[in-house]
Amino acid sequence: MRGVSMPTYQYAQLAEAYLQPRLPAIPGERPKVPDILSLAMTTRAYTRVVLRLRAQAESEARAFARSHVSPVSSRPGTRDGQVVRHSSSRTPSPTSLFSNGKTSSVSSSSKRTFQSPLVRLHRAPLLRVFVPSPEGEWLSDSSVVECEAELRRAGVLKMLRVGDVVWDVAVGDEGNLGRMVWDGSYLVDLDYKYSPMGELAPYFHSLAFPPSYFHRVIRTGVNPTLNPGGNPIVHLDVSPWGDELAANLQLIQDRATTATPHGTLHSVVHWLHRSSFTIRPPVSAHHPHAYSHSQNLRLPIPNVAGFFIDPGWYGTVVVEAEGTNEGLADFQTRCGPGAFPPRADNVTSKMRSEKEKGSRRVYRVLREKSRPGEIWIRAVREKERVM
Repeated sequence: MRGVSMPTYQYAQLAEAYLQPRLPAIPGERPKVPDILSLAMTTRAYTRVVLRLRAQAESEARAFARSHVSPVSSRPGTRDGQVVRHSSSRTPSPTSLFSNGKTSSVSSSSKRTFQSPLVRLHRAPLLRVFVPSPEGEWLSDSSVVECEAELRRAGVLKMLRVGDVVWDVAVGDEGNLGRMVWDGSYLVDLDYKYSPMGELAPYFHSLAFPPSYFHRVIRTGVNPTLNPGGNPIVHLDVSPWGDELAANLQLIQDRATTATPHGTLHSVVHWLHRSSFTIRPPVSAHHPHAYSHSQNLRLPIPNVAGFFIDPGWYGTVVVEAEGTNEGLADFQTRCGPGAFPPRADNVTSKMRSEKEKGSRRVYRVLREKSRPGEIWIRAVREKERVM
């Protein structure tokens, strides 16, 4: 109850008071030192409750799915070996259950049975630890190890999953200070190459999480020039769908709103390359024309062992890139070898290609354009780095 009711900014104030140099004690007066152990125990209890609520929410969602879904459900129908889809004004939700053209979303339906301000299905939990940092806002290696030890003391290591966000509340509540991501064994710092506030590190495969998994858990900075919409970074390898991207590639005009250094908004028209590919849900081996509702039938991420594509990505993925020759060359490289004819590179293009090699998996999710079943992403190039 203390962890829920106590304002988060007070943790940083108490940690700062604890780290202040001690003055000589006045005889007969007890020194005022914050109870660090009590604060640490508060965050341990809060973390346990959050993970308990997540388990409850997922259990109720599974029970609801079992009671409302038949074991086998066929596609909308076929005609001459081709799928006949029912017309709809919107693309079905990526979490819907593909049953006879009707959608029955587990996530939306489960909201009627489970509600909590601490946990949302298909969103990363924000777990807490309390570790005062003598180095200030940036956690040292020893502080990160102590944060991992706090999770061990809370007894939650076996309940953690890859992608869980852990926040050292003793650091503060500004931006993403103190936020780290669990990679299955250790806590990993955020990446600051493309945002001064920090983004998800490239060690995580974004296809393994729902597109909005880290929304508002890892805060996104707004850059008037490079990222006016505050769109988050994701790390994807689109080369397994390179042939499909090459076949759908178009050069089009697009209208966008940009801000001047004085804050004035202008509508400008610019060229961009746009393409798309489709991630189709897995089908049952026993029923080749039926989508499976089983959680055990999952679609593996190509070229990544042990990870599977989250159903939130099922559907169409629209990819945008700069409408320049450099943007086209970068897009073609991202599609992998064989998708496009080989280019005649000169020394300058080879140097640029080598420099941008580390950013070929970096994209931004365009939240203002995306919707369930249709995710829009934009290629992020090396020139957008801020660090």
